[in-house]
Amino acid sequence: MLEADGLDTDAMQRFAHWTNLSETTFLLPAQDPSADYRPRIFTPVSELPFAGHPTLGSCHAWLQAGGAPRDPDMIVQECGAGLVQIRRTDTGLAFAAPPLLRSGPVELDLIARVAGMLTIDPGDVVDSQWVDNGPGWLGVLMDSAEAVLALRPGVVDLDIGVVGPHPAGSPEAFEVRAFFPVDGMTVEDPVTGSLNAALAGWLTSTGRATTPYTARQGTVLGRLGQVPVAEPLWDIPGRVDRTSGCGRSPFPSGMPAPTRRAVPDQGRDDRTRALPGSSGATRADLRLARTSGAMGRLGRWSTGGVLPRHPVVLGAVASVR
Repeated sequence: MLEADGLDTDAMQRFAHWTNLSETTFLLPAQDPSADYRPRIFTPVSELPFAGHPTLGSCHAWLQAGGAPRDPDMIVQECGAGLVQIRRTDTGLAFAAPPLLRSGPVELDLIARVAGMLTIDPGDVVDSQWVDNGPGWLGVLMDSAEAVLALRPGVVDLDIGVVGPHPAGSPEAFEVRAFFPVDGMTVEDPVTGSLNAALAGWLTSTGRATTPYTARQGTVLGRLGQVPVAEPLWDIPGRVDRTSGCGRSPFPSGMPAPTRRAVPDQGRDDRTRALPGSSGATRADLRLARTSGAMGRLGRWSTGGVLPRHPVVLGAVASVR
């Protein structure tokens, strides 16, 4: 929503709840003098400090509405997680994500609880890490893509991202699945930019992945989600910890706005399906941010039933080709 100055937090939250879209953004004047504008990002139940696709969608909407950045080569967005640099590329908008809000190892007792939610043995968890860049992701590494695809989780109460490697020589290097709670149910996302961005940073910094690679997501839901990870398109000061050998932070990609379709009543889609073996339901569809055409969970894309390729790049991200 453009020119949202007259809305207070309560009004924004009630509006986002009414739209029942995965994310709704409200554009405001920047408070930081170095920023061009300031979005506030709401799910139907809470505010997020940062999310990738609403960032790109809000920038697209701001530019389409006549927004003029201070620097013609760099748009600066101010959000709850800090300042985000956005650039125009030949294929669309690309942004540099802010640092992780939470990182590091997961506590042993929590690993056991997460394993219970995923209905696996704690010994099946090869590694785990907090990979929270805004939504709150907890990353779980399994020993294979086959193990990831076999998951039949119960009810989760955390945002959990699971990743496992495909056999050497496969078209995709990793299989990714994303689970999160909604109204006491477990929901699975077909393609998740923020999660793939955070996982890429973890996998590359620990030597488990080398670029370029492609991750696959949405397979169990019948979706062809592909997330290419490549080298940075431009240098971003402060994004590399050269002393520890950590790789550049990965960032979810820009993409052209899709053709909008009507959102079904209460955000539900006729393609909604239950997660096999789960006590919760899964909404397998994409969400559409009201401001721009950002990808998400509850709306629809006009893509002929195939997810667009969704590049994540270490350091910066090109838009979908």
